[in-house]
Order: sequence, then C-alpha cells, then structure tokens
Amino acid sequence: DCLLSRGLGDVYKRQNIFSAFFIGIAGGVHCVGMCGGIVAALRTVTPSNEPALPYTLAYNFGRILSYTLAGAITGAVGQMATEFVPIAKPVLSLISGVMLLLLACYLGKWWQGLNYIEAMGRGLFKAIQPISKRFLPFKSPVYALPYGFIWGWLPCGLVYSTLTWSLASGSAVDGAAIMLFFGLGTLPTLLAASAGSQYLIAGFRHPVVRQCFSVIVAIYALFLIYAAIS
Repeated sequence: DCLLSRGLGDVYKRQNIFSAFFIGIAGGVHCVGMCGGIVAALRTVTPSNEPALPYTLAYNFGRILSYTLAGAITGAVGQMATEFVPIAKPVLSLISGVMLLLLACYLGKWWQGLNYIEAMGRGLFKAIQPISKRFLPFKSPVYALPYGFIWGWLPCGLVYSTLTWSLASGSAVDGAAIMLFFGLGTLPTLLAASAGSQYLIAGFRHPVVRQCFSVIVAIYALFLIYAAIS
C-alpha cells in the first residue's frame, strides 16, 4: 500500500508538472499581448553588432528563475499550512482549481476578474522596477539575466493562477518544479516574439486559437475542482 501510494503520488506530481508546462504554452495567447512588446523592445538595448539570441535567452532565464523562486516560496508556505492545518491540503487544491478556472475565463476574455488579483502585485513591482534600469543598455548577456529576473515579478494573472498550484503542491521543491516548467512553457512564444516571428504571433492572437486553449484549460480546471471536492 505504501509503495502504491508513493507511485500514485509520483504520477500526480508528474501530471502537475506537465500540466503546468501546457498552461505556460496555452498562456502564450496572453504572453504575446502582455510581454511580447517588452521582449521586442529589448532588441533596442542590445548591442547591434552582436547576436540577439544570447541576450534573449539570458533575459528569459532570469524571468523563469524568478518564477521558480516564487514557486519554491509558495510551495514552502503551503507545506507549512498543511502540517499545522490538516484540512488545508484539500482547501488549497480547491483554490488552485478555481484559480485555473478563472484563468480560463481570463484567457478567453469571458470574464476579467483576474485583473483585480493582478493589481495586488503592482506595489511590489513598482518598488523593484527602477532597479532594472541599472542594467540598461545591456553590455553583455550577464546584464540581461538580472533584468529578466526583475521583470519576472511583473503582475500577471497567468503567473498568479499557476502559483496556486505551487501553494497546493506540498513542498518547496514541487512548487519550484511546477513554476519552472510553467516558465519553460511560456518560452517558445516569447522567443518567437523576440525573433519577430509574425506567423507564430498571429497564430496565438487568432480568436479561435485563444478560445480553444481557454476551453481546454476550463475543462481541466473543472476536473481539478471535482477531484478536490470528491
């Protein structure tokens, strides 16, 4: 029984990681609009006589690193909560499912309630954003890394929704892994935006693509909610 429980737990963790990766990809319909312009603008502060790819990768590595750190923090908080309050585990799982459903509404533009949650993070970002200017213009890819780390804290409903998964994951390691794979899922879209791949960008902006991703995310969210209350 112990081995079976452990095996099911491992499957559940892998499922969360792959799901977070998919959410990152699905969130490309949001990333293109919110961060695509920022990534494209970074080309103007990159040395014109050097390839842009190392700078783009460094920026995104810093951004994903910030997500991973946030995931570790929320995962640790969730672990402490479940240790002291036994009912916290199913409650956090339910919250993560509800937040994912709200994310589906956000991506599909059915209801924009996550904008209010985004507003909660603006104070922190406003405080740290001026620090990012110290690294501009980029003298080397090393400068792009901390810049990306700071911009990773940009208020984003997509990120906040996924962080609730980390909160319900049960540990700092699992929370960090969820946000790491979520960040990797967002990478292709932002790399395409940096490279000016209009074909891929137009694809993510297409209303049908947005609605398809939103419906898939909503169905998965309903499944998580059902699993949490059953």
